[in-house]
Amino acid sequence: MSTTLPTPEPPQEQASPSPLELQAELDRQDAALHDLLMRRAELVQRIAGLVVPGKPAFRPGHEAETVRRLVRRHAGVLPRQTVVRIWRELLAGCMAMQGPLLVAVCETDATYGAVQCTREHFGALTPLRVHPSPAQAIADVSAGLANAAVLPMPVDGEPARAAWWVALLHRDDPRIHVVARLPFWSPRPEGAPRVQALVVAAAAPDRSTQDRSLIGFELLPEMSRTRLVAALGTAGLPPTAIILRRDAAAPVAQGLITVDGFVADNDARLSSLAAAVHAPVVLGSYAEPLAGDDA
Repeated sequence: MSTTLPTPEPPQEQASPSPLELQAELDRQDAALHDLLMRRAELVQRIAGLVVPGKPAFRPGHEAETVRRLVRRHAGVLPRQTVVRIWRELLAGCMAMQGPLLVAVCETDATYGAVQCTREHFGALTPLRVHPSPAQAIADVSAGLANAAVLPMPVDGEPARAAWWVALLHRDDPRIHVVARLPFWSPRPEGAPRVQALVVAAAAPDRSTQDRSLIGFELLPEMSRTRLVAALGTAGLPPTAIILRRDAAAPVAQGLITVDGFVADNDARLSSLAAAVHAPVVLGSYAEPLAGDDA
């Protein structure tokens, strides 16, 4: 006697969620994200209460590491640049929680590129004080009126008024350091500001895992660029960029180099430069910006 087994029914296809159901899920995710943001702000506030009084809230190296870490772990269809923008706003908002935040900007671009670049990095609503010269922006930082100043990237052959980095050779009190470079990500989309800038603050540079350092110095006018590059290489400081300022009426010239890595004031390589340059000074360091596939 044979037994006929019942024919299994075909699996029921699950109906696709409706637009209303998807929107409801999106609303739940928004609420969850908001909860996490509020929790993050609470943690920032608790950490701020534990740090040594007087320690600056602006930590550009740490911020760079945070953004790099998120970009490395990012996956999916959301553009990486969107992640960078979200966290730059978040970092700026958390810094403002810890005290008044104002940034001085030296604007020399008719399209206000420096202002746009500053808002991109420090937050769209962060108060700015715009000046026509680098000296005025630096003066705000020196006087404690601004937390940081955004200044034009030094270039070879610039006029004396624009060579703001020469003043940093004097180590005035408070000592001003280069602490960041803008913009922090590239390639730049159409319409984004194209300016290149450095950020200075009355604080020591904040080290990250990928840095570049700026070193300024004086040298005799007869020192050629070729001899200088050779001396820097011998000292273990091969430059990735070099600027020389020569004034016919001055007994010495000034030089500015950019080198890979983080260089501190007590770096032994600086003393080995004595035969080629006079009084080398570390003007600061900045985290290398994201570029190409990283951004």
